Amino acid sequence: MDQYIIKGGNPLVGEVVIGGAKNAALGILAGAVMADDPVLIENLPDVDDVNVLLDAIAGIGAIVDRVDRHTVRINGGTIKSVYVDYEYIKKIRGSYYLLGSLLGKYKEAQVALPGGCNIGSRPIDQHKKGFEALGAKVTIEQGGIINATAKALKGNHIYLDVVSVGATINIMLAAALAEGTTIIENSAKEPHIVDVANFLNSMGANIKGAGTDVIRVKGVEKFHGSTYSIIPDQIEAGTFMVAAAATRGDVLIKNVIPKHLDAISAKLVEIGCDIEEYDDSVRVVANKRLSHTNVKTLPYPGFPTDMQPQMSTLLALSNGTSVVTESIFENRFKYVAELARMGADIKVEGNMAVINGVEGFMGAAISAPDLRAGAALVIAGLVAEGFTILDQIAYIERGYEAFEEKLTALGASMKKIDVNDEREIKKFKLQVS
Repeated sequence: MDQYIIKGGNPLVGEVVIGGAKNAALGILAGAVMADDPVLIENLPDVDDVNVLLDAIAGIGAIVDRVDRHTVRINGGTIKSVYVDYEYIKKIRGSYYLLGSLLGKYKEAQVALPGGCNIGSRPIDQHKKGFEALGAKVTIEQGGIINATAKALKGNHIYLDVVSVGATINIMLAAALAEGTTIIENSAKEPHIVDVANFLNSMGANIKGAGTDVIRVKGVEKFHGSTYSIIPDQIEAGTFMVAAAATRGDVLIKNVIPKHLDAISAKLVEIGCDIEEYDDSVRVVANKRLSHTNVKTLPYPGFPTDMQPQMSTLLALSNGTSVVTESIFENRFKYVAELARMGADIKVEGNMAVINGVEGFMGAAISAPDLRAGAALVIAGLVAEGFTILDQIAYIERGYEAFEEKLTALGASMKKIDVNDEREIKKFKLQVS
């Protein structure tokens, strides 16, 4: 088991290149198995969630060829089973996209109930509602296996009771090979919804309206091979934007789509950052203590819930009192107790955090409770006085590729070490002192 040791106090300065979007990659990889021809996927992030899903896809018989670290070729023509119970698949949320893709292609799918970070309730009722509207029978078997079968899938009018990214993608996948036209109302509008739809269209699907709240899917008989490049990761980019602001740095964040970052950029400007946008990059400069603001997480194009812990950490260092309201996941404030160990003044009441900004943090031994909270605690360590040791970094590696390498290239003083290696801790402290 690994951990990060971080010596705070260095401003982040320089350039960082953002990788492919993890959340888009999971839906796209699941969709790739729907073709019986080779599908080449580029700009793939090399993170644990993606690698687990690729192992699961190979486990059901598809050909998975890792061309290089960020490119994979998948051929779903050799799939032998629609039963996905790979040992680690329960650890990632995106495993449920194989339900939609296998159901769409084979009219049958059996997939273990997904896991992922424990940040709140993420029921599959809207997925089930969508599949049943298309004509499938969906049951949850003993042992937590979701079983979906259909004699045929037929297009239908589906209204989602709540905006759900996962349900929107899953229904798109299944409907793309159904008979007739499916209309998904109250659909999610996140950038990775659009990316999955564009990918499916590149294989021959007929999907229109992705990125709006009404998506129309006209079913086709089969898919063909394709070459596709995944969009940049909005959340990785946002994390480096906040890290630059928190450390009072100057960072050019490259390979991004600035429009996807509007909600994050707007809040950073509001509290005193300088933001410069270019065609495919964003520069963040902060040379003073920032001010307070209020933030409420909302579905896209609102402020993303996956950026809430990072933004709250920044506001905990800003001047004045801020209020952060979490409207998506009810357990997203578990990192607050860890920040309190470092000196943060945050009071959580229900889905709301009242943050009184402090002058600085003190290094401490802390633990990452989930993926995005882990990234936020790294940011806290980067600005803290003294040394911070962060455990449970496997959460972070689920969604950030080469996180410590990218940060150290910007001037951060941190290292990944074995949790039991006291000599490495002492060596690191001597090197940076």
